[in-house]
Amino acid sequence: MAVVDAPSFRIWPPVALGVPLAVGLLVSAAAGDPVSIATPATRWIGWAMVVAFVLWNGWTLTYMATRNTAVLPGGASTVVLQSGPFRLSRNPLYVGLVVLDLGWALLADSFWALALVPVGVAALWWGAVRPEERYLAIKFGSEYDAYRARVRRWL
Repeated sequence: MAVVDAPSFRIWPPVALGVPLAVGLLVSAAAGDPVSIATPATRWIGWAMVVAFVLWNGWTLTYMATRNTAVLPGGASTVVLQSGPFRLSRNPLYVGLVVLDLGWALLADSFWALALVPVGVAALWWGAVRPEERYLAIKFGSEYDAYRARVRRWL
């Protein structure tokens, strides 16, 4: 039996955030929202978050690709990245996905999608972040422990 050099996710990150978002959008469409979150400000904020996601995750993916480490969630890590976006967050791609989730909820004027973002973040933490951090701690030992002590998980 071959040993897989990758984290054992319980939930794939886009699914962890996407399912609660989709449920929220469906509930809003089917049952309506108790309050409207649509304002010109929330539209601007929603678009700003989508743009921030594209720029942030684009930077992160480019940074990862140029350092020859896994770009997609669940791939093998070859090094503990500690500069670029990884000097600000241990999980910059996940930060970007959360920002995208929030932006979509605002643009869709969906109270329920917005309300379920914390459920997605909890699923992401349990299903992807914890297994990934366990994998990195085992693979890189004290180097990862020192990095984890220096850099926050989110921002």
